[in-house]
This record gives sequence, C-alpha cells and structure tokens, in this order.
Amino acid sequence: MNNRYILIIISFIFNLSLFVANGQEILNPVPFNEVKLEDNFWLPRLHTQKEVLVPFALDKTKPAVENLKRTANFLNGIPDELPFPHRFVASDLYKVMEGAAYLLKLYPDPELEAEMDRIIDIISEAQQDDGYNYESHVTGVSKNRTSEMGEKPYSYVVHSHELYNMGHMYEGAIAYYQATGKDKWLRVAEENAKHINKVFFEGDPNYNDGKPVLQAPGHEEIELALVKLFRATDDSLYLKMAKKFIDIRGVTYRPKGQGVMSPEYAQQHLPVREQTRAVGHAVRATYLYSGMADVSVYTRDSTLRPALNCIWHNIVDTKMHITGGLGAVHGIEGFGPEYDLPNKGAFNETCAAVGNVFFNHRMFLMEKDAKYMDVAEIALLNNVLAGVNLEGNRFFYINPLEADGITPFNHGMRGRSPWFGTACCPSNLARLIPQVPGMIYATTHNEIYCSFYAGSSTTLSLESGKVELGQITEYPFSETIKWKVIPERDGQAFSMNLRIPTWTGNQFVPGKLYCYTDKAVTQEQHNEISKWIIKVNGKEITTDLIKGFAKINRKWKKGDIIELYLPMPLQFSKSIDKVTENRELICLTRGPLVYAAEGFDNDDVLPNVFIGDIPATFNLSTYSEGLMKGIPKVEISAREKTESEDKEIELTLLPYFAWNNRGDGSMMTWLPESAFARPYLDKYIQLHGKFKGLEASYTYRSDNLIAVADNEFPSSSSDKRVKRWTSWGEQGKDQWVEISLEKPTDIQSVSVYWFDDGNGTLVPQEWSLEYEENDKWNKFSLYVTDSYNVFKDQFNMVHPAHQIITNKIRLLMKPQPEKAVGILEINIEEVESGN
Repeated sequence: MNNRYILIIISFIFNLSLFVANGQEILNPVPFNEVKLEDNFWLPRLHTQKEVLVPFALDKTKPAVENLKRTANFLNGIPDELPFPHRFVASDLYKVMEGAAYLLKLYPDPELEAEMDRIIDIISEAQQDDGYNYESHVTGVSKNRTSEMGEKPYSYVVHSHELYNMGHMYEGAIAYYQATGKDKWLRVAEENAKHINKVFFEGDPNYNDGKPVLQAPGHEEIELALVKLFRATDDSLYLKMAKKFIDIRGVTYRPKGQGVMSPEYAQQHLPVREQTRAVGHAVRATYLYSGMADVSVYTRDSTLRPALNCIWHNIVDTKMHITGGLGAVHGIEGFGPEYDLPNKGAFNETCAAVGNVFFNHRMFLMEKDAKYMDVAEIALLNNVLAGVNLEGNRFFYINPLEADGITPFNHGMRGRSPWFGTACCPSNLARLIPQVPGMIYATTHNEIYCSFYAGSSTTLSLESGKVELGQITEYPFSETIKWKVIPERDGQAFSMNLRIPTWTGNQFVPGKLYCYTDKAVTQEQHNEISKWIIKVNGKEITTDLIKGFAKINRKWKKGDIIELYLPMPLQFSKSIDKVTENRELICLTRGPLVYAAEGFDNDDVLPNVFIGDIPATFNLSTYSEGLMKGIPKVEISAREKTESEDKEIELTLLPYFAWNNRGDGSMMTWLPESAFARPYLDKYIQLHGKFKGLEASYTYRSDNLIAVADNEFPSSSSDKRVKRWTSWGEQGKDQWVEISLEKPTDIQSVSVYWFDDGNGTLVPQEWSLEYEENDKWNKFSLYVTDSYNVFKDQFNMVHPAHQIITNKIRLLMKPQPEKAVGILEINIEEVESGN
C-alpha cells in the first residue's frame, strides 16, 4: 500500500473521530454555500452586499492595498514610496475580501474574482520568504511608531496586531479557497502560520534572539482562525497552535498598568480556565471565547467548558443589552461592572455584536442547546443589522439605545458615518451577513437541527441518505415557518429538531436581566397568547422539547410538510431592578425584534412620551414607501407630557435595526411607564460637562468665543449661519482654546466641529488636548484606536486612554501654513455614573 493511500485512510479515520467528542456527536454546521436563500428579508440584503456594501468597502480599503503593494516593491527592490505606518489597516481589507469571497460563491462575478486575484498576488509578494507579514516592520516605517508596534517584529504583541491581522488573512484565504477552489492565498496563509508556529512555540534565530516568543496576542482572532485553517486543510498543526495560544493566555505574560495596559483589557489577567467573568475589550473577549469553544470541540478538551459556561452566564445575566449589544463602556470599548447598562451612553460596538453572534453560534454547536442560538439571533437581528443602513453605505460603530439627535455619539457623528479611521465595523459587516446561510442548519449523523429561520433551500447528507429541504417563511416578520421535506427515499428515518426561541416564553432573551411584564399587549386575535404549534401534513403533533429544540423523529416520505407556528404578540419587557438605568422603563418587542420609537415618526416629542396604562390593542402595519417599504411598524396609544397637562397620542415604533435611515434624529428603546419616570423637558438639551469659562489665545473681532459652547449645531463645516470662533488675523500662528468646567468631570469624550470655509480658514494641520491636574497641564493621551482627526462636516471625537477627572481642558491647534483655524462647536461628554 503506497503512502498516498495510507494518508487518505489516516485522514478518513481522523475526520470520522471528529464526529464524536466528550461522548456526544459533534454538530457540523451546513456551510453557507450549501444553503440558498430565497426569502424577502435576507436575500435583498445579500443583493445589497453584492451591489453596494462590498464594492464600497473594497474602494475604501484601497489604501491598504497600496500599502501592501509598496511593501511588495520594497521586498523586490522596486523604487516606490514606503507604506504609511499602521497596525491593522490590512485587517480591514482581509475582512472585506472574506465577504467578497462568500459573495463570489453565491454570485459568480469574473470581474470581482479578477480583482481578488490581483490583490492576492500583491499580498503574496508583500510577505517575506520566511512567512513574516506586517508592512510596517518589513519596511521599517514602524520606527516612528514604536509605542504602538514595538521596535522589531513580535516585540509588542500586546498591541501590535501582528497576529490579529494574520488571523483575518487566514479567514479571507479560507473563504476564497472554498468559493473558487484557488489555493494561492491559502498557501500564503499556511506559510505564515508555520512561520508563527516556529517563532512563537519552537524558536527562530531571526526573531526574539532565537527563543520562543510564547505570548498570546493582545487582540484575539488568530485562535479561531487557526481552527478554521485546520478544518480547511486537515493539518492538525493549526489546531495545536490554536490550543497553545489559548493555554498560554494569562500564563506566560500579564501586562501591568491601567486602561489598555490593564491585564483585564485583553483577558490576560488569569489563565482562561480560571476566568469566570467577561471583562475588558468586548470584541477581543468574544473572539477569545469563540476560539475557546472551537478548541474545546475539536481537541475534545472539556476543561474549557466550565469557564465558557460561567462567562456566558455572566454576560447574559449581567452585561448584555436587550438588543444583544455588548461592551457598554466607553474608554475601553468593553465590559463594565455588572448591571452597568446605560442607554444613551451605551458603546455597544458593532464588532462586539458580531463577536456575540460568533461566540453563541459556536456554543450552540458545542452544546446542542437552542439558548445560544437565541442570543445569536437577537444580536444579529437587532444590534448587528443596526450597524449598517438599508442602502449599505453608512455605518454605526457605536450603537446606543437612545439618541437625542443632537449629541454626537458615533465617533463624532450624530448618526451614521460613511467610514471610520478604525474601520473594523464596516468590514466585519461585509463578511458576516453573507455567512448567515451557514447558520440555518447543522447536522449529526442522522439529525437535522433547524437553528435559524430564513426562506431557503438545501440538500443535506445524512447517514440514512440525502434530504432536500425547502424552508418557506417571512421570518422575522411572520409567525409561520414551513418546510417541504423530500427524503432520498420514502420511509427514510431521521430527526428534525426545530428551535423554539426563548421569546415565545416568559422572557425575550436568555439570562436573568429581562422578563416580560405581566401585561402583554396583543392584537385582537391574540387576546390570549397562544403556545407554539407544530403540524406535520396538517395534523398538530406533540413533541419533546430538548434543550430548546422540538424533536420530530419519524420515517419521512417525499413531500411531507412541517409547519411551525411561533406567535408574535407585542410584548413589554422590564429589566431587573439592579439595572438602575432602566427602572420604571419598559421596552417593546415582537418576535425576535426590539422595537424603538424614532422622532421622525413622532413629531420629535420623545423626551416627554410615557406609556401610561398598557393599552389592550395595537396596530401592526408596514411602511409603504422608500427604503423603509415593507418594514413593519407598530402603533400604540401613549401619552405626552406638556407644561400644563398630559394628552393622549399615538406612538409609532419601528424595528431597532431600521432606525436612522431617514436622517439623524432622536430615538428611544426604553420608554417611561409613567409621567414621573422622567422630568418634563421643553426640548432635548445637549448634556455635556457644563462650561464655566472660556479663554483663547486670540479671537477675531467679528467672531465670538462663546460660539464653541452655545449648543448651536452646524449643518456643515462651511455653515456661516451659526456663530463661530476663528483665528483670522493671526494666520499661520499656533492657537489654543481653554475650557473651564463647573466641577471636576470624569471625561468620556471630547469632540470638535471645525470651521472650514475652503479659503482663508481651514481645518488645522494638527491638534491635541491637555488637561489640568494639580495646577499642571498634562498630555491628554488617546484611546488606542483614536486619532486627532480633522474631518470636515462632523464632530471629531476622541476618548482618553485612561480615566481623566478634571475641570480644565485645553485645545492646542497648529494651523495650515498661512491659514487661520476655526471652531463651530466643542462637546464634552461625562462618564455616566455606574450602578
């Protein structure tokens, strides 16, 4: 028997063993490319991805391609400019390319494929012969950014993002290989992975003085990507590497410091098996937990499961917004204290919701428990989808549960942004939405798990034979899901497991944070909330409910029809009392969707709206025009406070994911139950640190320094209708503006809206902040992903790298040569007090 056949047999036995781990069959997700979407909810979104979002994102990531091209030219001795130094710009490109790869499988496109091949050639040329891949160190441009990247390769793994970038490259390469069968990029990824294995776990004389680095990355991602690489290649080296990175986290290295250098920030405070709480940066955390779940399954390491179970409960019991949003706290983009869940001040990075989906999908595959898919569904349908507008070209980085339509929250914007300096969120959306078909089904040897509902068709291979499934539904808007079942032969025996979501019971989402009130609002036909119902060929059946799945075990014949009815009355949820932000407030949901009131539909009276007595009926209809066409809306009776009395109004609510598609405005998800829950407001007033005094190095005689703090918001940087401060008359000279606050303030963010008339007064060449402490001015160090930007037509927002409590802020500005600088508004946000 030759070696080739021996390898085939070994590989077969190894893969067969993967079906069983810890005494149970492993659930295998049905890949995205084997499920065809055919509905009116997800299919249009895939078209938007194909026609708008991915081309738009590829265009926005051209600087990353140019950086790689310049690196390739550097390695090949071709004269060219050096790349600009950046730690993670390549990762955004890799994520967009991953999303493009998924779309190529679904929608073949020779032009897009040719562009992908062109970029892959550049990536290959930009990687060193030994496999090292990081533009800034390869070309030496990192010498001016050693505080961010270290002095040499792998010398600052805690923040350099070297391994993070490569993890995203692996995922992109795997997706492209699966979509096209082309393996050039996959081979590049494998070369890099083997290089990393040598440097980190064996020792390479060209790195770290030949000693193994033995340090887990500060930003997790490579762990879950290595498991994907193992599954794509059957090379167990990558699975072993993933396990090693997880095993050494919090063991071989623990940072010392505060903010981004605290040991909790990157989950390095304890060995992973001893971690019981979700702490630190929320995206890093969910990527780690996803990798831990994968490693637990594929290495059969049950010792990781107790920690994962504790962490999951800590999240859903104490730290998750009702929209599935994670990482409520600004400053670290992460988890705060238990029950600290602000609404207007919530951070809830879109990437963290993406990570929530990844983590819970993997937990479902590990445990066969529907509760994990319930959380994934809530995060996906609410927070994730809110991250991109319906057109597919404007985005949220931050996802609050309340907005006043005035105060900037989305990295300087009052609403969505076309892109970000740190563009992880748009690129994550580019790659997640095309993966949705891969969450619909999972199988064991002879069981089918229907884990996510969407109109679709697929053919599945079981031990008993093939099964064709056609799923027909308008979920998440409709209450009925139907399947047409076509087994390979009549009498074929297998099990269908249908997920019965948590929201059909007495609470919206798993965990201890939220429950329905004892008064449910229902339509007339739902005066009594109906139980979920399953019918087979028109006949209602009873089934066992096992870990949230209704199990139908029978011998099937061709043409059998399954009907699942999931009633969707309008429900009112409340938080447990420990969430002080939500006391006396309620949130409306229908099915898996959170509903919000938007000022656009309600004459902008939201500050003074309250529900009063919970109404007995509601009206469900759909928007009939424009981008909102076909999206459901709910109309209920409510009350509005006025200066003299309360009056009845009709309040309109829409799904949270659909807000901010008609312009910037106010929005609320948690509504007061009574008139006493919130004080009367004559209008939304911007809430920021109170300005006690203002000073400036110079003010042009026709301007007014008060303009920077008058709460008068411009329509653009060239808006001359509002008051402004400028340094006209001292063109080319450095300037400063000093702000005194009424009291020592815990600074959450500082935002500046620049005046730029396109002529004599332009945005500054550069700027920075200082704060006063003990009568001394100190540098205002920025959070790791922030920059002192000079974008026009928006607020330029920065956050401190560590806690800053001060009553004086000073803004330093260096103008462009022979030009003046100008400011239209400055906004200072205070950290909301915790619970």
